[in-house]
Amino acid sequence: MSTVPTHPPGPATAWSVGHAVPAASAPALTPVAAPAWLQGRSIVLVGMPGSGKSSIGRRLSVRLGLPFLDADTEIEAAAGLPITEIFSRYGEPHFRDGERRVISRLLAGPPVVLATGGGAFVDPRTRAAIRDSGAISVWLRCRLPTLVRRVAGRDHRPMFLNAEPAEVLQRLMTARHPLYAEADLVINCTDESPETTTRRVQEALEGWTPPARLPVSLGERSYEIVVGEGLLERAGALLAPVLPARRVVVVTDGNVAPLHLPRLRSGLEEAGFATLAEIAVPPGEASKDFSRLQSVLEAMLAAGADRRTTVIALGGGVVGDLAGFAAAVAMRGMPFVQVPTTLLAQVDSSVGGKTGVNLPLGKNLVGAFHQPRIVLADMGTLRTLPPRELRAGYAEVAKHGLLSGETLWRWCERHGAALVAGDAAAQAHAVLESCRLKAAVVAGDEREESPEGGRALLNLGHTFGHALEAESGYGGALLHGEAVGVGLGLAASLSARLGQCSQELPGRVISHLQACGMPARIRDLPRPYSAAALMARMRKDKKARDGALRFVLLRGPGEAYTTGEVPAAMVESLLRDEGCEA
Repeated sequence: MSTVPTHPPGPATAWSVGHAVPAASAPALTPVAAPAWLQGRSIVLVGMPGSGKSSIGRRLSVRLGLPFLDADTEIEAAAGLPITEIFSRYGEPHFRDGERRVISRLLAGPPVVLATGGGAFVDPRTRAAIRDSGAISVWLRCRLPTLVRRVAGRDHRPMFLNAEPAEVLQRLMTARHPLYAEADLVINCTDESPETTTRRVQEALEGWTPPARLPVSLGERSYEIVVGEGLLERAGALLAPVLPARRVVVVTDGNVAPLHLPRLRSGLEEAGFATLAEIAVPPGEASKDFSRLQSVLEAMLAAGADRRTTVIALGGGVVGDLAGFAAAVAMRGMPFVQVPTTLLAQVDSSVGGKTGVNLPLGKNLVGAFHQPRIVLADMGTLRTLPPRELRAGYAEVAKHGLLSGETLWRWCERHGAALVAGDAAAQAHAVLESCRLKAAVVAGDEREESPEGGRALLNLGHTFGHALEAESGYGGALLHGEAVGVGLGLAASLSARLGQCSQELPGRVISHLQACGMPARIRDLPRPYSAAALMARMRKDKKARDGALRFVLLRGPGEAYTTGEVPAAMVESLLRDEGCEA
């Protein structure tokens, strides 16, 4: 045999359905309806020899009403040779290539429960083929003593020929477990009966909600935003397919580290990642400066990071901007991953590749566009946010509602208060819809080069907001989201004064933000501001052109536009009317 055939002997129709277990030989279990998300998807069981993939697979197939296939059996039927002979004649690389093609062919057909050989999921191309097929992979994880008992008498398997099973299994577990960890679900198996394990696998499938995945389409820089629960514990499995090496540096802050770093660390370790350094910066906007950037860079490089080491930002917008900028400039560019833990970062700053630090003159005046390889938005992290941080993050959700149109804006008006009160369903919806909007805008104008509109529209409220932040000194007295919220009210009010939107819109915006517990007007803030000082700040904003003020304004929800044609006197009059000192 020179190659494993892609078409085995016999009718093509027989190959397309595989060798399903006859009903008479299957265990007497009652089929149940699979969850809606599982309809039309195959289940692929992976794990060590002796983990019970075939016995569990047969039982599971009956419970789910799907055919059962065994990849090794299919390979032998396709090749016309036993696996031991394929190995001895042609070697493992040849076998793995044929195994991948057979598994790909099986998963291209109708849904099945497929038991794979112990080494199948170790091959990166086979893992990718399983993932790309839409199948759900399940790792049956067993302890060594259980495996040793189960493989007793399997001397016909190539790996056990003239070898001590326990030593072989331990060596394989060390090498394979980090790769098995990339499976969608992990089931810890014991010496319980196959029926009990099958039931637990079925319950895990029925209780699992796959994370949502939103693409950011940027050609070779494209990536996914993954939104769901429990992503920190699965971080290694989610990151491995998109990173050049299993080697990372984590940048976080002093508040986030004790809350979320242990789970991220565990998730990385399970998939065999080496964490070269864990760097915690002080929390707050003040950490976005050159001195802190230098300390992060020195810590990363001193730990041995190279150009294949990935920088993971675990935290809010400050950590994401700082770590992303460090990744952009270190060694002229290192891979970068966003793991946002605040609402503001999940709905806005983690997506789009904007990174940077502040200067005393203004916010984000030094930075770079550096797209992440992936964004992991673990919704569980929002449950640890202080109420003020959650409310501040909601300002960006409200901004996206105004940019998107009446549908999302009205949703905000109905559900915003529940969201900031902790409603998990509302939070998930807001993150998904905000990321959907931002991904589309970024894909169309990645580097904010559109002369009008485009990505610049995402700065709605930010010209005012950045000026308020800079004037406040970035010390935490005014959070970024709070400044943006006030900026939204000011942008709507300026639009109305220019006759560009209804006179009712500013009231809708301001009332909604106040109903969500946020400051919405300058007079709501705890300190006074000078109109002249804010005007000077806005003239130094990076969006200004030739010293002229530039704003994103509204004709209505879903009708934003950029303009530099705003009389400075009108802006200054608005600031005074909203509570600024002359």
